Amino acid sequence: MVIRTQQAMSKIDSNTISIYNSLKGEKEIFKPISAPNLGIYVCGPTVYSNVHLGNCRTFLSFDNVVRYFKFLGYNVRYVRNITDAGHLVDDAEEGEDKISKKARLEKLEPMEIVQKYTLDFHDVLSQFNALPPSIEPTATGHILEQISMINTILDKGLAYEANGSVYFDVKKYNSEGGNYGELSGRNIEDLMAGSRELDGQSEKKNPQDFALWKKASPEHIMRWDSPWGEGFPGWHLECSAMGAKYLGEQFDIHGGGMDLKFPHHECEIAQGQACNGVSPVNYWMHANMLTLNGQKMSKSTGNTLLPHELFSGENELLEKAYSPMVVRFFMLQAHYRSMLDFSSEALNASEKGFHKLMEAKSALNKLEYKSGTISETENAKVIELIGGCYANMNDDFNTPRTIAVLF
Repeated sequence: MVIRTQQAMSKIDSNTISIYNSLKGEKEIFKPISAPNLGIYVCGPTVYSNVHLGNCRTFLSFDNVVRYFKFLGYNVRYVRNITDAGHLVDDAEEGEDKISKKARLEKLEPMEIVQKYTLDFHDVLSQFNALPPSIEPTATGHILEQISMINTILDKGLAYEANGSVYFDVKKYNSEGGNYGELSGRNIEDLMAGSRELDGQSEKKNPQDFALWKKASPEHIMRWDSPWGEGFPGWHLECSAMGAKYLGEQFDIHGGGMDLKFPHHECEIAQGQACNGVSPVNYWMHANMLTLNGQKMSKSTGNTLLPHELFSGENELLEKAYSPMVVRFFMLQAHYRSMLDFSSEALNASEKGFHKLMEAKSALNKLEYKSGTISETENAKVIELIGGCYANMNDDFNTPRTIAVLF
C-alpha cells in the first residue's frame, strides 16, 4: 500500500493541472486539500422526467474529469446527488415542486416518479460508459442534516423564520463579511434594484433572500416535520448539506452546469460560509450548454433531444441512429466550457473520426513489437505525442486538443 501510494504521488507530482475556477474567473494551478485524496461534488438531476442530452453533456464532462484524476493516481471520492424533493417549478421561491407536479399529472406517488426517472438516468449514463459516483445521496434521505444546518444558520443570526418558512438573510450575511454574488459577479445592490417590490403578503425581509425551508401548503404532497412545522427543504440547501456530510466543510471541486452558477451555487457558497465559517469549495467548475438549433436544451422550453432518440434514430432532426460512444466522442470535441451546437452533420463527422481512432487502436493491438524496429527519432516522436496528451489534459481538461494530438 505504501509503495502504491508513493507511485501515485510520483505521477501526481509530475502533472501540474490548471483548472478554470469560476469563483476567480481565471485558470489556477490545482492544489488539492489532502493529496492523493480528492473530493468532487457534482449537482445531479432533478428526477421528474427523462434525462436529456444537455444534461448528459454536463455529467459526461465531469466523468472525464474524474477519470483523468483517477488515471493520475488520485483517490477520488466523487459525490453526485439525486434531487428528489424541494426543487420548485421555474427554480422559483414559490410554486409547485417539480416532482409533485409530475406525480399529479401521471397520477402516481412522487416516489414512483423518482424511481422511474432515476432508473432512466442510470441507464442512459451506463450506455455512455460513465463511471458511477462513489456516493449518490438523495435529498429526501438527508432531511435531518438539512434541518441541523438550518438551525446552525439561525443560531448565528443569518436566517429568520416567517410563518413556518425559514429564509437566508442575504443582506445581514453581507453586512457581516459575506460576499453574496461573488461567484456570479453580481452585487447585492443590483440584485435589490432588479427585484420586484415586496408586496404586503411576502414573508421575506428582502427580495434577494432565499428559502432554506418552506412551509408546505395544504395541497403539497411531499412534506416533513421540522421545528418550524411541516414543510420541505430549499433546493439550494440540499447540496450544501450532502456535500458537507460526505466531503467535509471544505472540499476540492464542485461542478455543475453553467445555468446553476446563479442562484444555486451562489446560495451554496453563502450557506456553507454562514454555517461553517469557511468557503465550502476551493474550485468551482461549470460545464457549458449543449444547444439545439442554436437554443439552449431545456426541459422547461421543450427544446430537448433525448439520448434514446439518438441511439434509435427516431427523431426528425436525425439522418440515422448513432451509437452512444459516437455521441460521447462528439461532445469531447468541444471544450467543456464551450458551447456546443448539435447537428446531424457534426455527428456524422464525429462518427467518421471515432471509427478512424478505433481502427487505429485495433491495428496497434495487433502489432508485434520487435527490438530494433523503432528508431530513436520515432521513439522520441511517440514520447512527444504522449506528452502532448498530458499537457492538454492538464490544461483545464482540454479534450479537443488532446484528440487532435491523437489524430
